[in-house]
Amino acid sequence: MDVTILQMFNGLSVSSILLLIALGLAITFGLMNVINMAHGELIMIGAYATYVTQNLFKDLFPEAMFGWYFVLSIPVSFLVAFLFGLLLEYSLIRFLYGRPLDSLLATWGVALALQQLARTIFGAPNVAVTSPEWLNGGLALTDGLVLPYKRLFIIGLVAVTLFVMYLYIYRSHAGRRMRAVMQNRDMAACLGVSTRRVDALTFAIGSGIAGIAGSALTLMGPIGPSLGTYYIVDAFMVVVLGGVGKLVGTVFGAVGIGLTNTLFEYWTTASLGKVLVFLCIVAFLQWKPKGLVAMRTRSLDS
Repeated sequence: MDVTILQMFNGLSVSSILLLIALGLAITFGLMNVINMAHGELIMIGAYATYVTQNLFKDLFPEAMFGWYFVLSIPVSFLVAFLFGLLLEYSLIRFLYGRPLDSLLATWGVALALQQLARTIFGAPNVAVTSPEWLNGGLALTDGLVLPYKRLFIIGLVAVTLFVMYLYIYRSHAGRRMRAVMQNRDMAACLGVSTRRVDALTFAIGSGIAGIAGSALTLMGPIGPSLGTYYIVDAFMVVVLGGVGKLVGTVFGAVGIGLTNTLFEYWTTASLGKVLVFLCIVAFLQWKPKGLVAMRTRSLDS
């Protein structure tokens, strides 16, 4: 029983990370029809922002304050990725709306350039981020079952981020303008909504969420220039499985992929487990081509 609960908890923590990564894609890919292959590099930017914040705390602040660097690194990672996403949107993405194949090729080139830039600045080897002392250890439920504080913190961070995004999309004026532009751009423009500003802000927010995901991934292990490439395929599968543009569908897709992937890897191997998950997704999409939206999930454009 302890082993089963631990595997389920590990699957839930993996699902949380996938959800955090896929939230940004659900906005840029699901709503803006832009296939952003540089999304993984935005995750990398958030991770390196956490690494730089850690080093600044080591150099500028007393050792007693070092444990609080990670609390500050989360908004810093969001802000850095947000600003970079805003720059990318103004310089490139704005010319590729409605052209998914062109956006795929262009952002893939941007991803390669960003990886090389990271190697130039930080070096090719992976670098380690030291976890705060208050995140070390775990919650002991039984003698053989310990839930790590790091994974519990990531699950809590994802829950807070998801709740904030829900409030922004469904309960704020900016969110209503975003949904109006995505549903009927011409009518929203006739009503005085600045569609260009909404496009830029929406893409930047999706990039900022990717930065938060990168900050969370530093708790899982070393980071490097290729960090985002390990998760980008799974994130796209979450968005497609959940239904393109569906917020609640993205949640269910992340939970489903995370749990099944963990269970398959436990009974087989890591590589074979991913293959089995991919085959399950293909089979499900053959049955429900629109993804989990068929289960009456709430649409972002409703």
